[in-house]
Amino acid sequence: MATPNIPPNLKQPVQQTVAHPKFERLARFGYAAKGIVYFVVGLLAAQAAIGSGGRTTDTSGALQEIVVQPFGKFLLGLVTIGIIGYVLWRFAQALLDPEHTGQSNSTQRVVQRIGYLISALSYSGLAFTAVKLILGSGGTNGGATEDWTKLVLAQPLGQWLVGLAGAIVLGVGLSYFYQAYTAKFQRYFKLNQMNATERKWAKRLGQFGIVARGVVFCIIGLFVIIAALRSDATEVKGLGEALAVLAQQPYGTWILGIVALGLIAYSMYSLIEARYRSLIRS
Repeated sequence: MATPNIPPNLKQPVQQTVAHPKFERLARFGYAAKGIVYFVVGLLAAQAAIGSGGRTTDTSGALQEIVVQPFGKFLLGLVTIGIIGYVLWRFAQALLDPEHTGQSNSTQRVVQRIGYLISALSYSGLAFTAVKLILGSGGTNGGATEDWTKLVLAQPLGQWLVGLAGAIVLGVGLSYFYQAYTAKFQRYFKLNQMNATERKWAKRLGQFGIVARGVVFCIIGLFVIIAALRSDATEVKGLGEALAVLAQQPYGTWILGIVALGLIAYSMYSLIEARYRSLIRS
């Protein structure tokens, strides 16, 4: 599979860096850090569902929760290193395809790599938020999505662009349901290193967790589309607000609780990825 247009004088050094064992360890640490963040999000949402003092929040809110714990800045520092590792890994996936996914369809390759790039940029923002929290120079940038939406809406064809973005997010959410149903994510695991019990739980936790993410992404995508239709950036919802919307529905406590458990399952799935995902394939 052809790689993107990386300058020839940079391509080989980048490939060598990605193939280095230390880079692989950093990438695995990144999956673990992502798992910790989603565990906090899921745990707080579960506590909110059962009325034990939790709250619905997003990944930035999870970082705020970590930093206020005993030794919080130290713990958040470790998580931040992991997030940076995950960002670098996502950029590597976008540029070099180190896992050799080998999608036969060129459109699928392009879409997949764009997804990796968007993920890298998203987690770059999360890493920046974490650094600010460690330095004590401010809170989260929870309004950034709304600000960007307002900016785009003010441009020519802005409503169409925001609507397209919402449709893409909704499409990603629906694709998560397909991923969970087919369980094709297992092809990324070192299955030969896992016993039968580990393979079984990796599949179950992955399916449950990915479905939970699908639910959240679909809600976020729908609200972005609504923001486009109404030309109102305040309609945009983030992860925490999407969870709050679930809580407001009939049987909302049960729905929120199930999705919260799904996010906790996803956090455990991320930890399994940290251990068993086949990252660099020759």
